[in-house]
Amino acid sequence: MKSIKKLRNSIDRVDRSLLDLLTQRARLAKDVGVLKEKNGQSIFAPERERALLARLKQENQGPLSDEAVETLFREVVHACRHLQKNLTVSYFGPAASFSHAAAIKSFGRNASLVPARTISEVFAEVGKGRAEFGVVPIENSTGGGVYHTLDMFIESPLSICAELELPVHHYLMGRSLRSADQVKTLFSHYQALAQCRNWVDAHLPQARVVESTSTAEAARQAARLPRTAAIASKLAAEQYGLTILAPRIEDSAQNYTRFLVIGTAEPQPTGRDKTSIMFSIKDRRALRYPRAVQKVQTQSLEDRIAPDPAKSLGISFLRRFQRPPLRKTRAERPRAARAILHFSESPRLLSPQRMTPSGAK
Repeated sequence: MKSIKKLRNSIDRVDRSLLDLLTQRARLAKDVGVLKEKNGQSIFAPERERALLARLKQENQGPLSDEAVETLFREVVHACRHLQKNLTVSYFGPAASFSHAAAIKSFGRNASLVPARTISEVFAEVGKGRAEFGVVPIENSTGGGVYHTLDMFIESPLSICAELELPVHHYLMGRSLRSADQVKTLFSHYQALAQCRNWVDAHLPQARVVESTSTAEAARQAARLPRTAAIASKLAAEQYGLTILAPRIEDSAQNYTRFLVIGTAEPQPTGRDKTSIMFSIKDRRALRYPRAVQKVQTQSLEDRIAPDPAKSLGISFLRRFQRPPLRKTRAERPRAARAILHFSESPRLLSPQRMTPSGAK
């Protein structure tokens, strides 16, 4: 059996080879960036990245887990994209929020990630060109749809460039604490507290619970106050230098939030897409719309009905489909698209939007 010294020497040689290969990849990525800029293509190509990660995990034979392979290569992809262009990305919420984590997962830590106080501000930053992309929540598995995001599309011309699903894991964290028994005050956002209610009742009966404006703000409070803990994300613990006292304390293991990446560029079709359509109809025809689409409900993923501010007698609908519904000829269109084109007054495509491949969320 080889000695530790010889094995480490072998590892050093492999590391030098890896560095040489990463350098080659980075140079190729820069060349791709030059061609993309010349051809007017977007630097952000989520369909290409997801296909790459899915292929690498399929080819992985261990001993690294698929999750480890995805994490390593996602960082490589992000670093190479940063060489092509330093993207500015606006995201909803403070630093260390779940939207911040979604922005990091989509664009990497090297991108210029800028927090926004409201969802409207994210749309404004992208629409005015101060950010190339924005990241906003659209649905939580326990809280339902984020209607403010859906309503923004009534007036915004921005497109949906991608979506991602982020598991929501909550952590108990504090400063200079060794165990949950030492916690006197617990800070967190009301949604996080609701999602961890059973755990809190069982493990922190002695703690005074205080609601915060966000989980990130709760972590900031825990960082400055003695015998105080917060329920927040792992990213928040890193951001504020807190010790994790208990990991993944959420009551439901199926808790997740879906986010949209919005921008001015339209992504290329992949064949594994969702399509979102915003359209308006008059009140007198709105009564007939639900009956017209009852037969195609299974094709629709979401439906949002809201007053149209541009029309005193109008109603706007946002419908999302599992497949592209607008085709060139009538015969190529599914029934849902035919109903929309018949009743609407100028449907507007918000995507094609990337459909998250299985295993690449």
